[in-house]
Amino acid sequence: MTSEASMVSAPSTDPVTAALDEVHARHVGARGGEIPTYIPTLSLVDPDQFGLALASMNGNLYRSGDAEAPFSIQSVSKPFVFALALSELGLDEVLHNVGAEPSGEAFNAISLEEGTGRPDNPMVNAGAIVTSSLVPGDPAEKFDRIRRCLSAFAGRALEMDEEAFASELETGDRNRALAYLMRGAGSLRSSAEAAVEVYFRQCSLVVTACDLAVMAATLAAGGTNPRTGERVVEPRVAEHVLTVMATCGMYDYAGEWLLRVGLPAKSGVSGCLAAASPAQFGIGAFSPRLDVRGNSVRGGAALQDLSERFELHFVHDTGLSAPVVFRSEDLSATDPFTPVTPGSREPVVHLRRLQGEIEFAAAETALDDLTIETGIREVGTWLLLDLSHVTRVNGVSAQLLDARLAGLRASGVTVFVTDALARHLLRSADAEFTSAEEAWAAVAGGQA
Repeated sequence: MTSEASMVSAPSTDPVTAALDEVHARHVGARGGEIPTYIPTLSLVDPDQFGLALASMNGNLYRSGDAEAPFSIQSVSKPFVFALALSELGLDEVLHNVGAEPSGEAFNAISLEEGTGRPDNPMVNAGAIVTSSLVPGDPAEKFDRIRRCLSAFAGRALEMDEEAFASELETGDRNRALAYLMRGAGSLRSSAEAAVEVYFRQCSLVVTACDLAVMAATLAAGGTNPRTGERVVEPRVAEHVLTVMATCGMYDYAGEWLLRVGLPAKSGVSGCLAAASPAQFGIGAFSPRLDVRGNSVRGGAALQDLSERFELHFVHDTGLSAPVVFRSEDLSATDPFTPVTPGSREPVVHLRRLQGEIEFAAAETALDDLTIETGIREVGTWLLLDLSHVTRVNGVSAQLLDARLAGLRASGVTVFVTDALARHLLRSADAEFTSAEEAWAAVAGGQA
């Protein structure tokens, strides 16, 4: 759970807000694009509204312009309902009913897999209708689950815009046609009318750019809402959703969007846009004027601007980082301040201290420093591995390091791990301590 202080919006003088303000000022004068009219309520909004918001991993929320202006979420609901379906049914069951391939076509295109009627992906309308229908329960229960799930992503209770829902019902014949086609092909298991009603309701939930920033940040944080601390979906689900957002979230502009901006994103015809930088932040944007593909003109331009200026592209080369091994010494087991010379036969402690996030490349580097010659000394040999400055060890890295520790133990090395937080990051040590003093005392005890 984040602290109360971290949940308060950052002051307007902070550098993040200043950067958002600068980008907002750069694009607020743009007048390109058109207000959509095929859903009547969307044509009634102020076309000059423009808001940006950013939610960080530590729960801070930064905003600029009309970031708290309300609007219907429309298609930005799709990735979050997809997350709910994945959580309820699992990936294989969802993929049995809806694909995960970019369609290369407009959001409302009739694009179904030949023979099965399966829609291309859950980010286009056809796929979203199927995804919503997969949520367990009758129509009322489905929507209640969807509303509660999206509210958890946003960190507050979301309500439905009844006028927007009425507009969707009145003008949604193309979506009905898609539903009936899929029902006839066998990919839609509920009735067509029930499916589109749930879908129209989810699209009518009211959010702000701030909400979308928090929702995207929740995906970026592996499914945990950084403002509330609530685990909304499992990390694997968040990974699946961000992947499909990256490849399909911007419809027939998805490829160029990924090329230019490099952030998983989803747009909606109300002029909203949500984007995520995994393990970094979520961004929400709102500006009603749309381009020919149905994406917000100013929102998209602002995101591209931010990506270019602050090097946010997900494949950007970050360059060299701090070394994973920040201390490597061989010390006398009888005096922790005395180095041992190569070839010495006295008891020795190999001290290795790691830092940062240990992923595959870092683990591979650390393995080189965890190679210890055995069989030279006639008395004890210890490895003292300090993980107190390590922020995280991912799964494959833990397996690699554990395998090395197990190999050292098999060759006669006593392995001690120290971690001030006692997180038990590795499992193959002889013992784990919370301080170096405790570990050295154990070394002394092993010589007694």
